[in-house]
Amino acid sequence: MTQHSGETLTDRPSAHPKADVPDQLFDDPAQEQRWRARFTAPRIGLPDWARDAPDRCTYPSNSSGTWEIYAWDRATDQHRQVTNRPAGTHSATLTPDGGQLWWFADTDGDEFGHWVAEPFAGLPAGDAPEPAVAPPAAGPADALDGYPAGLDIGQRVVALGTATDDGSRIWISRDGGPAELIYQHAEDAGVGALSHDETLLAISHSEHGDSRHPSLRVVRVSGGDGAQLGETVAELSDGPGKGLSPMEFPDLPGDTRLLVGHERRGRDELLIWDVATGVQTELPIDLPGELSGGFYPDGAALLVVHTHAARTTLHRYDLVTAELETLGTAPGCVGSASVRPDGTVEYSCSSAAAPPSVRALFPDGTDSELIAPAGERAPGSVPVVDAWVPSPDGTDSNGAAVHALIAVPAGTWPESGQPLPTVFVLHGGPHAADEDRFSAVRAAWVEAGFAVVEVNYRGSTGYGSGWRDAIEGNPGLTELADVAAVHDWCIEQGLADPARCVVNGWSWGGYLTLLALGTQPDRWAAGIAGVPVADYLTAYADEMEQLRAFDRALFGGSPEQLPERYRAASPLTYVARVRAPVLVLAGENDPRCPIQQVDNYLDALAARGDLDYRVLRFDAGHGSLVVAETIRYTAAEIAFARRAVLS
Repeated sequence: MTQHSGETLTDRPSAHPKADVPDQLFDDPAQEQRWRARFTAPRIGLPDWARDAPDRCTYPSNSSGTWEIYAWDRATDQHRQVTNRPAGTHSATLTPDGGQLWWFADTDGDEFGHWVAEPFAGLPAGDAPEPAVAPPAAGPADALDGYPAGLDIGQRVVALGTATDDGSRIWISRDGGPAELIYQHAEDAGVGALSHDETLLAISHSEHGDSRHPSLRVVRVSGGDGAQLGETVAELSDGPGKGLSPMEFPDLPGDTRLLVGHERRGRDELLIWDVATGVQTELPIDLPGELSGGFYPDGAALLVVHTHAARTTLHRYDLVTAELETLGTAPGCVGSASVRPDGTVEYSCSSAAAPPSVRALFPDGTDSELIAPAGERAPGSVPVVDAWVPSPDGTDSNGAAVHALIAVPAGTWPESGQPLPTVFVLHGGPHAADEDRFSAVRAAWVEAGFAVVEVNYRGSTGYGSGWRDAIEGNPGLTELADVAAVHDWCIEQGLADPARCVVNGWSWGGYLTLLALGTQPDRWAAGIAGVPVADYLTAYADEMEQLRAFDRALFGGSPEQLPERYRAASPLTYVARVRAPVLVLAGENDPRCPIQQVDNYLDALAARGDLDYRVLRFDAGHGSLVVAETIRYTAAEIAFARRAVLS
């Protein structure tokens, strides 16, 4: 169905009872305005710039009411909205000369599509963007359609990755010519990094069958002396259970150093691999958490992104002296960062209490806001506090327990001594983590009088490889053992009222929510699951191939090989044990948690005939880029929880 930017979507006809979406959550006009303003306040993402024309930039923003792509010419300070699509647009980049802006064109948020290009200055009236890369000369016109699997644009060479039900393909376009296939495999793979001279391409692949721990291959994509297109130059694998991530080559002619993420000592660290000589140099960066990063423009230092205990900071590591410098960024958790040609570090940051900003840290040490959209800023919220709760299976590799972030309404626990209605929020992924970042959703729950507990269960990133991989072979139930431990702790501490606890999450968190309702029915007064896996066997059959590969790595095989393992992890298996009211939110075009398996679960609930459940279906994919829709989901969730635990 068609929806214009900012308009409310209409639920599709359904035999299942629909969720109530209240026009307002609060009687107090100031409170009502405040919670909505946290969503509607204009926001922008960190700008990306053209390598050889750094005044030409692109960034995402919700200023129109939908997350879309914008162009920014720094020389003239002119901003232009590039895309205007009903479901929004999530990905864009620039050619090195800044002449073209590329963005990914999918359909109604289904993530399946192709890259299109238009001039940086904009298209003539009535013209439409053209496919960025021509299809192969001997192939069908839609040969490059698929789920995105990486993109790197050079002056003469473009490397493009696509994924379909047939597996992964990597294509090369030379001098604007048609795409040439240089790699294909049934397992997950993608474009990693293109060297500055555009002769070498690093590929991340899982030909060994484990997409959670990929290996690297460097192939030749141009060059003389009889070199063949796609010829292997170098291979790197760290063996079972240890992944490698290609980050980038320096932007320097002839430089064959590749920055690589590794986990040889049980956490994400950095090494430099000279693919011409084969020399690997592990970098002894003395920081306790997990590391990623990129080269400074001169190639002599790295911008190191350090994540530890749900906070992210920036550092400069000198590759000659091995000196590590902590960069003086503004208070808060860094979101993303990059280094300009003059050495300025541009970054985004926020905290649970303070909304996001995009800032610049200049070489002289001064720091200021780089760019802000017009309009009022989002109101702030309350800070989070940390809790560390012993895991049921002991501690993780860093000696810490389950980490949870807690936000409570001002003036309540612990000062009041009164337990609160509490929502336990389970993040997606599972290879992700909740951090001390601003969240309009978290703030809305607090505004409504709930304590919010975000649990970084086993399977989360940021706490070492052992913690992340502890769910392999037994996903779902492992995470929920940690959620139960945090739930018990919150009750023991007088924070959570045991009769008014809600479990909530989206994506993997939605899956865990449904699984918790069936396997821990005594704990929960209500459950709210957004875009969940609800019937794992059907989800596997219908989901995008990249996620099937992920599931095979996570479970240790396919449902055909391990049917009982998948059934034990499937919420549908336990639907007869659910006792609490259930709200399910699902996208009609979701390629990650497809709608049919959600319908199977809802049909099973309906067949019981004795359970209070509601459904909110929307015409989008794995969530929505439309601000009004996000507000609508949040209002439905909070209203449902209030009815279940406060009425």
